[in-house]
Amino acid sequence: MKTLALFAIIMLAATTVFGAGQNDVLGLWNTADNDSKLEFFKCGEKVCVKIAWLKEPNYTDSKEGPVGTPKVDQFNPDKSLRKRPMLGLQIMDGFTAVSDDRWENGVIYNPDNGKSYRGKLHLVSPKKLQLRGYLGISLFGSNYMLTR
Repeated sequence: MKTLALFAIIMLAATTVFGAGQNDVLGLWNTADNDSKLEFFKCGEKVCVKIAWLKEPNYTDSKEGPVGTPKVDQFNPDKSLRKRPMLGLQIMDGFTAVSDDRWENGVIYNPDNGKSYRGKLHLVSPKKLQLRGYLGISLFGSNYMLTR
């Protein structure tokens, strides 16, 4: 009986520690190559994402932009938005929670090429978040792992 009670307590504690909640995705996440940090935040009932930190916030190569000046959204298809700074740029929005560890129906903007993709998120663990960007259907896409 003591063994059963101990097992129940351990399982309850594990659920509390490892159980995901809809707000567990919020906060700062590192990109795979650690060259930027993304901030996940609530925007109404949905989750949005902006660039919170860049390892190199300024241009270092004159082929990309004026050396020493802040990087901007230079590939945006809307010419009027091309001078927006990369730092603080909202690059994802509309992610809707479908469970405690999954969000879907988001839109991902890639400032490196100016293209937008559909997206979904899966909180793999408290320190790993899988981002899937795709065109049309999820089958045609790529996964990216973010870490805390």
